[in-house]
Amino acid sequence: MRLVIRAVTIPLLIMLACNIPSASTPTPDLFATLSASTPLAVESTLQPAATGKPTGKIVFVCQMFKTQATNQICVINADGSGFRRLTTDNNRQHYYPSLSPDGNSVVYAAFREPNIYEIHEMSLTGGEAKQLTDRLGNVNGPEISPDGDSIAFKLSTANTNQIWLMSRDGTNPHPLPNASGWDPTWSPDGAFVLFASDMQGAVQLYRIKPDGSELLKVSNLPAIRGRSDWSPDGSFIVTYSGQSWNRDVYIMNADGSNSRMLTPTGGNSQGPSISPDGQWVAFTAYFDHFGDIHGCEIYIVRVDGTDLRRLTNNDYCDYQPRWGP
Repeated sequence: MRLVIRAVTIPLLIMLACNIPSASTPTPDLFATLSASTPLAVESTLQPAATGKPTGKIVFVCQMFKTQATNQICVINADGSGFRRLTTDNNRQHYYPSLSPDGNSVVYAAFREPNIYEIHEMSLTGGEAKQLTDRLGNVNGPEISPDGDSIAFKLSTANTNQIWLMSRDGTNPHPLPNASGWDPTWSPDGAFVLFASDMQGAVQLYRIKPDGSELLKVSNLPAIRGRSDWSPDGSFIVTYSGQSWNRDVYIMNADGSNSRMLTPTGGNSQGPSISPDGQWVAFTAYFDHFGDIHGCEIYIVRVDGTDLRRLTNNDYCDYQPRWGP
């Protein structure tokens, strides 16, 4: 059946975690080479090293119709089993999913009309979806606070990107003072929101309290894009940096010190998310089909850079992973 694709206005930062190349130069053996060269899980000093089995679920954008205008939300178990599609509207864009702290639901943004996206929350068991916002504008990147009471998200206007907060049920939406930026993520204790911003020139990561106080620049990398995540113990963060088609995931202490590359080079790796046990990082990369616009898959790697694994294997792009219980 031929799909009727609605004409939509794609937001400026729609592809923070997935980029369209200008040419195709496949390197199908790259992932196999990297995987073979990394130590097995049993050799890692991280725990649980005995099994090496990651746990929890990962939600992500599955571009199964090979066009942004019809992006869907999918979920997969962290061991690669249990893949399923969650959203069902073939003619609407859905993106920026994240799991609730209890792992029972997912929040995401979905297209409504030009320049209007709405945030929804969907139960993973029943599949019911509730619309939380109502014509605030171009919103995305929702994430529920650790206590389950609030949602941080980004609202874009013609000239600005601003972090907003609202109650879990969608009431009391309001801008977070002094937080001009995008891609918010909560610290594990809910005391801070980490986000990307160009408020001082080059894009860097900043953290701020939910009342708008104690703004602090955290990172110092040359080409940060946005998506980041905080470890469950609050000790380190991950993000990604680099020019188009030359991006890598970085790991650093929570204060930005000791920044180092986590992922192997050559995969255009981006959009990282940390596992609930703090032992793994999920991300999007093109190790198997570099340069192919439909070649991005979800990978995971241990926080020490070992045990690289691919979770998805589709003929369309899978990106924007967020890990949860």
